[in-house]
This record gives sequence, C-alpha cells and structure tokens, in this order.
Amino acid sequence: MGINSNRGVIYQGPGKVEVQDIADPTFTNPAGKKIDHAVILKVLSTNICGSDQHMVRGRTTAPAGMVLGHEITGEIIEKGSDVEMLNVGDIVSVPFNVACGRCRCCRELDTGVCLTVNPARAGGAFGYVDMGGWVGGQAKYVMVPYADFNLLKFPDRDQALAKILDLTMLSDILPTGFHGAIKAGVGVGSITYVAGAGPVGLAAAASAQILGAAVVMVGDFNKERLNHAAKMGFVPIDLSQHDRLGEMIAQVVGVPEVDSAIDAVGFEARGHSGKEQPAVVLNQMMEITRVAGNIGIPGLYVTADPGAQENAAKEGSLSLKFGLGWSKAQSLHTGQTPVLRYNRQLMNAILHDRLPIAKIVNAKVIPLEEAAQGYAHFDAGVAAKYVLDPHGVIS
Repeated sequence: MGINSNRGVIYQGPGKVEVQDIADPTFTNPAGKKIDHAVILKVLSTNICGSDQHMVRGRTTAPAGMVLGHEITGEIIEKGSDVEMLNVGDIVSVPFNVACGRCRCCRELDTGVCLTVNPARAGGAFGYVDMGGWVGGQAKYVMVPYADFNLLKFPDRDQALAKILDLTMLSDILPTGFHGAIKAGVGVGSITYVAGAGPVGLAAAASAQILGAAVVMVGDFNKERLNHAAKMGFVPIDLSQHDRLGEMIAQVVGVPEVDSAIDAVGFEARGHSGKEQPAVVLNQMMEITRVAGNIGIPGLYVTADPGAQENAAKEGSLSLKFGLGWSKAQSLHTGQTPVLRYNRQLMNAILHDRLPIAKIVNAKVIPLEEAAQGYAHFDAGVAAKYVLDPHGVIS
C-alpha cells in the first residue's frame, strides 16, 4: 500500500472530526503483538453510526486521536498465514464486534462480550472507546483479526457489489435492530412499539415487520424522521403531542399497551419538556409493555457519561422505575448485539429481496473526505444513514 496511503476519520475532541493521513494497517494487535489470524481490507463502505455520535458529542471518555468507525464492508487484499477459509479478493462483512471465537462467550455466540480481545472488560469493537483499542474502519484500509471466525463472505462478488448499500448495514444496525426485535419477543401478530426513528429504530421496525408483527409503531420528536417512517409502512407516533405515550398507542390499537417494545434511543434520551432524561425511554417501555411482555434494548447505555446533566448519570446511574417492570413480570434484555448470530440469515434476506434495508434507513453515500459534514448532518437529525465511500466504488 505504501506509506501514507491510508486515510481515516479522526476524533479530535467534542464536536470535531477530521479526515487525515493515518498509519497503514499491519498484522499486529493493539498491544503490538504480531498476529497471523488477521486480514487487511480495502474498505468498500463504512457507515456513520449513532454510537459514533455519542463519542463525537463528548458524551463518553473517548480520547482525541481515535480512528472512528465500526461498520465496515471490504475486500481482502492481504491475509495472514493462519487464515484458512478466506482468500484475497473476497468481499466480506465485518461484524462490529471484535471476537476471538475461542472463549466461552464466543463459543456460545455471545460475541458482543468476547472475554479475550479487551484487557479492560468483556467485549471489543473497532474504533470505539473502552473496547480494546482496535483501530476503526472509517478509513481506506483496516486490519481485521480472527478473520476466519469474524468475517462473513458474500457468495457472489458481482451480486455483492450490486447490493452493497444494503449489505453494508449487516455490520451493525440491521443485526442490532433485529436483535432488539428478537429479544422483545416479536412474532406473528405482535403489537410492537419502537422508540426512536433513527437508523437503528427503523432497522428494528423493519425487523419486527419481517418477523410477522401485525402493527409496528415508531415514536420520535423528529418530524422528518417520522414522515420517512410512515413512508416505509410504519405507524408514526409524534411524541411532541404530549407525554402520555399510552394514550397515543391506544389511538392506534385500542389499548394503551403493546406486546413488545424496543428502545433504539439509549442514554441521551429527552423527555417531552426537551430536557435530557436518560431513563425516560426505559421507564416508558415498562409502562406500555403488557404484563409478562418483553423489552429489547439495543439503544446504548454507558458506564460513564461526562456530559450528563445529572451527577448520578455521569456515573451511569439512572432513575429507573425498576419496580414497575418487576411487578409486571417483564423481561428486559440489554447489551451489545452479537452480530454473528444473525448476519448470515439477514444477508440471505437481502440477497433474495426480502429486506430492502438501504431504502428503509434512507442510505446516503458520501466520499470519505466529507465525513465531517456527514457527522454534522446526522447530528442535526437528518432522516438518513450516511455511508462513506473511501475508494469511490459505490458512486
């Protein structure tokens, strides 16, 4: 590749990202140890995620200088001597989870909490704070470890390139939305509510639909996002009307409760007053979900939030009405999505035209060099999912 051939999106501190020259990837882990189980990818597409925005807003402990990006699709251009199942030229999807494939959690497909790839805690990810120091993939090239285990190879190169805008969603938001729907117990005939009409919320709504939900409602304050959700066949719930969510749900289905609820908002949630209330969505989920119902929580919650308005929230402590959920015998499921558990079947749904996810999340392609503008537009609430095109392959 040559010195300075690589460029990537760098977090420069709260509110600022820049595209700069970065080091070429090598076959070494964050500790500097040589590894043979990795591949080097030419990044064909890499997406801006709402989780990235938490860092860029200064709502995490992310240090300046990080290469961002955990949603990666690419072509293998080099492989280590211990890679047996993949070849140079293969086009692959990269789960955002970095996972070893060997520990107890990985062997049980709980790849979101791999026990070996992060010395500080369970779970690793590319380009994300406290997730092991793995270099992010909003770049021209990236190294992916444990390649045989982690990577999903697309069966046909031409078909993959033709559908790459849909397939790029397999790295995170589509499996994450699907995981939320699965853990919320969505099935045939379910009445489902999704909090948040951003890309993950729309992916969760689409997942609920393909799982057989009878009604899928999506709640948000953002009118543009609600209008897009309605165009995609979901029932929009305009949270700016008032703070009585059950009443708005009853206007749609006749009763103020749902079978399944999905929190696709996370810790930066705001209440009807406009003030930050980090537990408001979780509390609403417990209020509207039926007795013995399920709540899936793909929205991100953090152990430390330096930008929180409440002192308790700065340490990850929320004012949760947990007794309500307990008394209703509800099941709540949290944690990072184990992408490998879902991405193959979701790939097949895309390749066989059952899940037009790029259209559903309103994918917009921009060059890598325009990443800062993409971050700004996304942060302003544009109803779109920004996909970076580092080599001009998509456009």
